[in-house]
Amino acid sequence: MNIQSIIFVVVLIVSIILHEIAHGYAADRLGDPTARLAGRLSLNPLVHIDWIGSVILPFILVISGAPFVLGWAKPVPFNPYNMKNPKWGGVIVAMAGPLTNIAIAIVGAISLQLFDFSSAVIFFISSIIITNIALAVFNLIPIPPLDGHHVLYALLPQRLHELKSFFRKYSFIILIVFVMYGWRFISPIVFNIYNILV
Repeated sequence: MNIQSIIFVVVLIVSIILHEIAHGYAADRLGDPTARLAGRLSLNPLVHIDWIGSVILPFILVISGAPFVLGWAKPVPFNPYNMKNPKWGGVIVAMAGPLTNIAIAIVGAISLQLFDFSSAVIFFISSIIITNIALAVFNLIPIPPLDGHHVLYALLPQRLHELKSFFRKYSFIILIVFVMYGWRFISPIVFNIYNILV
């Protein structure tokens, strides 16, 4: 594994952790202390890392030359019923993660415009930008347990409860199929956003 691959995996791990902290912080601000009481608002990576999803899988995908690299941290626990509006509170908490990734990407893009960095620093910042855009877009897919499903469930009328149950029951299979065959649809979106920002 070369240094560029190591940098990419480290950026992915840090970005995932910040994504999860954002969920917990948003929930805490909305009245649900579950994540804070569980110690999940910490910047300590050890409380967030899922060794399979945060370390082993990304390294395997990078080493194997996979066209995409995925990963996840331990999900931040939250209880929407501690919030004044459980339905939309849950949506806000879910959106906090992807919006944080987008914010990180925007800050990175602005820094590239304002400063004259060396090629090594440009590669590092570009890795941050592309990784965070990809995390945001991927997590907005409305498939459980990705963040987008909270938005979908909030918008679906109660009469479509059976559809929600179907997605919950077969979410893992649907997600695996999407990861295998759907990346080609996500990739253009990610790189178009990257080109717009950079």
